Parts: sequence; C-alpha cells; structure tokens
Amino acid sequence: MNLIRGALPYFVLPFIISLLLVPVAKLIGFRLGIYAVENERTVHHGKIVRMGGVAIYAAFMISLAVLWAADSSINGILLGATVVFIGGLLDDIYDLSPKVKLLFQISAAVIALTIGNLDLTETHVLSFGITNPVFNWCLSFVWIVGITNAINLIDGLDGLSSGISTIVTLTIGLLGFFMGRRDICILTLALSGAILGFLPYNFHPASIFVGDCGAQFMGFTIACISLLGFKTTALITLGLPILILFIPIGDTLIAIVRRKLKGQKFTQADRGHLHHILMIKLKLGHRRTVLILYFVTLMFAGAAILSYFNPTKGMILVVIFLVLAELFIEYTGMVNPKFHPFLSLINRLTGWPRMVDGEDPVDTKQAEERSDNR
Repeated sequence: MNLIRGALPYFVLPFIISLLLVPVAKLIGFRLGIYAVENERTVHHGKIVRMGGVAIYAAFMISLAVLWAADSSINGILLGATVVFIGGLLDDIYDLSPKVKLLFQISAAVIALTIGNLDLTETHVLSFGITNPVFNWCLSFVWIVGITNAINLIDGLDGLSSGISTIVTLTIGLLGFFMGRRDICILTLALSGAILGFLPYNFHPASIFVGDCGAQFMGFTIACISLLGFKTTALITLGLPILILFIPIGDTLIAIVRRKLKGQKFTQADRGHLHHILMIKLKLGHRRTVLILYFVTLMFAGAAILSYFNPTKGMILVVIFLVLAELFIEYTGMVNPKFHPFLSLINRLTGWPRMVDGEDPVDTKQAEERSDNR
C-alpha cells in the first residue's frame, strides 16, 4: 500500500496537468491556425488542431521537475526529448522538410546518448555478445531515431499513437518494476499519466490531434526509457522492447519495403499502413480498428512479460503471433499484392481461397469510398 501511495503522484499529477492543458493547447492552436491538413490520405473532416503534444510534453516535464531530482542519465533523456519536441512543434506549424525533421531527431538522439550515456554496453544475440563500443553506439542511435519515427508513422487514426504509446509505456514500467528499477517506474508513470490525460480529447471522434510534436516526443521518450532498462537482456538485446513495440516497428518496416518495391521514397506517405488496411479493406470502422490494434499491442506486451519470466514459453507464444502476423500481411497485400508464399502453400494443400494476384486493397477508389469515417 505504501508503494502505491508513493507511486501515485507520479501518475496523477501529469494526468491532471495534461487534462487541464489540452483545452489551452486547442485554443492556442485555433488562434494560430495550426490545423491538420485534409488530403486524400486523411480520414478526418474540418479544422482540428494538431498540437496536442504540447499538453503531454508540458505535463511530463512539469511533473518530473516538481516531484523528482533527476540524475545525468534522466537529464540527457529530458534534454533530447525537448529537442525532438521542438522539432515536431515547428513541423506542426511550418511543415518542415523530412531532412530538417531528421536533423532534429539526430541531434536529440546524440544528446541522449552522450549526456545520458544511454548507449548499449553490450549487444546480446542468443549466446553471443558484441562489446564493440562503436557498433553498440550506432545500434542505440538507430533504435532511438527508428522508434521516434515508428510512433509518428502510426499516428494515422484518432487515439492510435497515444493509446499504443500508453500500453507500451505501462508495460515497460511493469517490467522495470520487476527489475527493481525505480527510475524506469517513475518515468513510465509520468509519461503514461500525461498521455492518458490527453487521450479523452483524442479518442474517436478526436477534437485535437497529438501532432508531430507529441508523436515524436512519445516515440523518443519510449525509445530512451527502453534503452535505460534493457541494456543487458539475456535473450537478445532490446528483444523485449521490440516485442512490446511490435505494431509500430512492424508497420514501419513493411512501409519501407512496400514503398521501395513501388519505387517510392520512404518519406512518401501512402494508405498502406496497418490501420488503413483494417479500416478500409476489412471495413472495421475507425473506432474498432483502433481498439483491435490496442488489443494486438496488449497481446505482444503480454508475450514480452511472459518471456521475461519464462523465455521458452514466451518464445513459443511469439512464434505463434509472428506466424499469424505473416498470414495477415500476405492476405491483405500489405507488402505487395503478389507476395503470399505461405498462403499459396496453404492453398495448394487445402484448396482454401487466397488473395487475387494484382489486387491492391488500399489504393483503389472503391476501397476509399468504403472507408468508415464515423
């Protein structure tokens, strides 16, 4: 009971601050004209402010300043998070080029790794360990920049990035508790409280969006906290965070491959993301799509927790999830409409129907007209 009482302020204070600041951010956004732009890929209508991340960032920072005396590692994370937040906010206001946005992300990652000393000391892959400092620093750098962008890329539906970030953050915090890491528990409580204070305004139908400032801030902070806590995971370094972040990581990697196969730039947005597939092709609607992705994130989070206590059982569960994910990817044509090796094998063995060659489930006009924007 004393433990709960001691931890509660780290969650409650940022929650209340965020809840109170969101209307302020909305008002400022309206007056400055910082709206989400409607285009062929968006599913919203009307003028919706896209700087809700201001409330999340402010609630997180204010709460930690009031309640906690941070060390150099935490200060490195907070300073880097501030840089990436500023870059995201400028992008929300001025629509920065991808190169400029990446420059902010790179600067933030370098700050976190140097001031915060967050880089991996040793990379474990099964029974092998890599101690080369250059390799481990580069891997840590790629992890931070990659997760920052992964969370930003899934920010396509109301409440999606904020809800998934909450689940991920609380799962990392729970694992941190099992590890006896007070610093991880405090950071995750503060971040999840700040996000949950924002989520009621952001859940469908959203009255405000998290914006690049919020999505990148959440992604960056989650990446840094996971580096802080999982430097020496025995099975594979960062294996547990990868499981917890399976949805944003998987969706990002698939987007890279898909756009490469189409001859597009990685920065060229499309409607082939997982949430588009569920909402448009499978006609699940906006709210149900988000809830399903919450549930899938919870499944992988559960697999990560099981793997922490029982690596063998956890690995079996992960393999099952990965097989199901592969079958889903092939059936929906997320990578390429003609890529379905396992489904083709199943079709030959069982006679079950498979996807028609050449069908594009997300780019057709007919599919867009079926989109449920309730």
